[in-house]
Amino acid sequence: MPISSNVGPHQRASDNSQSSSRAQPSPAEAAGIIARLKDKSVDELQRLLKDKEAYNAFFNSLDQVKTQNNLRDELRKETVQLARENLEKEQRILELRNQCTIIRTTELAAAQDRLAELERQKDEIMRSYSPAALLDKLQKSMAKLDEESEELHQKFLEKDIDLPTFVQKYKKLRAAYHKQALLHLAGKTSLR
Repeated sequence: MPISSNVGPHQRASDNSQSSSRAQPSPAEAAGIIARLKDKSVDELQRLLKDKEAYNAFFNSLDQVKTQNNLRDELRKETVQLARENLEKEQRILELRNQCTIIRTTELAAAQDRLAELERQKDEIMRSYSPAALLDKLQKSMAKLDEESEELHQKFLEKDIDLPTFVQKYKKLRAAYHKQALLHLAGKTSLR
């Protein structure tokens, strides 16, 4: 039994480091480790205690350590593979972002052009219905009605139209003219 007492503290340190990352080794695993240590001579055991390289070689030859190392290597490989896949996807993500930016910019430009066109149309409509524009339209309409009534009067003087027809049409034209003249006067007055 003196052999196991020489190895005990190092074995416990190894067990404690394992227990921090996973559960304690099973009794079968512990028995396997002890069996391997029992096969060693006192000199070999002392060498394990004093020589770090010999201790590390023995430690790394244990099945539990090999299993943990294999598991760590597999996890590292999977992590590297996932990182590579993420890096491969990063380029595609950047391309998609750029496409979205282009689409947004294009749609925005088209929407801004459409908005500018609608604002231009609105301004044009607003100008055509401004008080000054409406007064101008009334003025032109009055001039046209005045011209038409003068032409009608000229036709009557030249005997191209009979009196009842002349009176009916002339009265209608002059009534429209004076109605618009009153609207024009009212509009001008309200703008002052």
